[in-house]
Amino acid sequence: MAPYDDWNKTEDDEEEEMQDASLFEGKHDVILFCIDCSPSMLQMREDERYEDTKTCNLMISLEASMQIMKRKVLVGPNDAVGIMLFNTTRRNESGQAGADIKKGTFVYQPIATIDAPKVMELVQLLDEARESPDMLKETFPPMTDARVPIGDVFTSCNWVMRDGAPKTATKRIFFITDEDNPHPGASGTRLITSARTTLIDLMQAGVTVEPFFISTDEKPFDPTKFYASVLLPTNITDLDDVTDDGPAPILPESISITRMEELLAQMRFHEVPKRALFSVPFTLAPGFTIGIKGYGLITEQKKGTYRYFADRGDKVEPVVSRTAYVDEDRDAEVDKTEILYGMDLGAPSGDAEDEEEAKELEVGTRTVALGSKVFYTAEDVRNFRTLGLEPGLKLLGFKDRSELAFEDNVKHSIFIYPDEMSFSGSKRTFTALLRTMIKKKKIAIVLALTRRNASPIFCAMLPQAEKVDESGWREPPGFHLIPLPFADDIRAAPVLKGFRASDELKEAAAKWINKLKVKNGSYPPDSYPNPALAYHNAQLEASAFREDFDPEAFEDLTLPKHDMMHKRAGQLMHEWKEVLLEDETANVIAAPTAGRKRKADTEEAAIDEDEIRRLHDKGQLHKLRVEDLKHFLKSKSEPVSGKKGELIQRVEDWLDAHPRV
Repeated sequence: MAPYDDWNKTEDDEEEEMQDASLFEGKHDVILFCIDCSPSMLQMREDERYEDTKTCNLMISLEASMQIMKRKVLVGPNDAVGIMLFNTTRRNESGQAGADIKKGTFVYQPIATIDAPKVMELVQLLDEARESPDMLKETFPPMTDARVPIGDVFTSCNWVMRDGAPKTATKRIFFITDEDNPHPGASGTRLITSARTTLIDLMQAGVTVEPFFISTDEKPFDPTKFYASVLLPTNITDLDDVTDDGPAPILPESISITRMEELLAQMRFHEVPKRALFSVPFTLAPGFTIGIKGYGLITEQKKGTYRYFADRGDKVEPVVSRTAYVDEDRDAEVDKTEILYGMDLGAPSGDAEDEEEAKELEVGTRTVALGSKVFYTAEDVRNFRTLGLEPGLKLLGFKDRSELAFEDNVKHSIFIYPDEMSFSGSKRTFTALLRTMIKKKKIAIVLALTRRNASPIFCAMLPQAEKVDESGWREPPGFHLIPLPFADDIRAAPVLKGFRASDELKEAAAKWINKLKVKNGSYPPDSYPNPALAYHNAQLEASAFREDFDPEAFEDLTLPKHDMMHKRAGQLMHEWKEVLLEDETANVIAAPTAGRKRKADTEEAAIDEDEIRRLHDKGQLHKLRVEDLKHFLKSKSEPVSGKKGELIQRVEDWLDAHPRV
């Protein structure tokens, strides 16, 4: 496992200039767990995970909800979560949240910002349910004579979301049930129509429904009986099957769950909302435009940022940081709107007459006196970056798929999907383009500007057909937007010719390599969480919920299983080593090639504490290098992240708190 400091190190140079991240930081996620509470969900059975313990589908669902809430306390403290049960006779009392929702539905926890006490309440409920199997049935009495219409369930969800979720949040409903045909009989068609209508109302309110269907050997779940006609198809390849008479007979986004581990794994996967990185028009030809959205398939998960707190003696209050621009000559704060941008070229003119002359000569461009700096406003800099273009994609042409080289993948691709809300007919046009390019094995070349403060780049659009593997994992159809390198970005890699092993040596190596192949022949990244992040979160979780943290109990899934490897291929490795020692080419030492001498390490010694205190007393800490500030903070067990101004402030705070003795 990587050390904490190495893993948490960030490169300030990688931050894009003038990038506004407030959109992502201010976006909250709201999840409403909508769980069926019918008699089948409360039917007790033996728990495979614990001895002499019984469980039921409702308990499994609540436990999975609790695990997601625990994670969000750490990774999404500003997110909100709620729990609503349906098909229960329990009602919310007058004046409580959920008192006005439909009959047969009950709000156990209203939507609110998640916190540890809220999770502990659910943990206590589950602990009591394990000791008393009938406890859940008594707490949430199920409806035995009828079932709540699914349309009423969706309506109640809409009202709960309306009362508790922020308007700008990403709103989702995790719908959990084990009943595949809740409304059999003659009234089924009418109730299907009602449920579909209320679901459309939910979607128009910006709410997404993600179903989790519990299926067992005794009671298999068949979504085609009811839910395939209710839940809207979201897969673009199924649009041709949707007619005016009704939807497609399949439900592409459904999830069938058979075990607790599967339910928790699928919820954790769906826990992160699918937030679009951008939503822009895609111009196929003059006057022919569709809407698309871009999604990041890979986003590095990092530890939460540190927050500063002020000790007021009787209480600790959070400190809000802000950036201020100061004119050193006047020692006064400057308004951000007055800030100009310039390059470190030339020298500022000190002659006022030259500046006035420069203004008089201004004709269409900014004219300055010879030898003085050229300054630009923030709008000027944005125009330089965007070349005057508006955000969007513009189709330039097509090429054979074989012309896309592996080395062209210099950055992570972005997955694009049609946006029907921007331009009507986008899905059908997008689907037609996708199918045609797959059939003809073509890629598209586009000019892309995804944000107003970004720079235009050329990209390749690689089509991807829908794929479903044996485990039910579905790769959606769409395009991968691959940024292409410019000529300035390409470097010639040195080609070194090495010794070639003999056929006998290669055959001996192939034997133990084949024994240690990864399952299914590929590395599954979704099976190996970041161990440093998981270890950090486990410590925070134990602290937040007042639990004991045992470092020895932490399991790092990335560590190789040496005993198993030795058992399977140890003898073959030994035989390969013997053949290697007998091979003549393995004993040849290559002569060192002539080249530049390695430079001696000229790094200066770290500045001691006395020197730092002297500079602090004179108010000259800004003269220190960033490396010196970080070295001092690290020696005092203080955080070393942030810009130079933050490091200086942190050093000053430490020195003030630890005066010289």
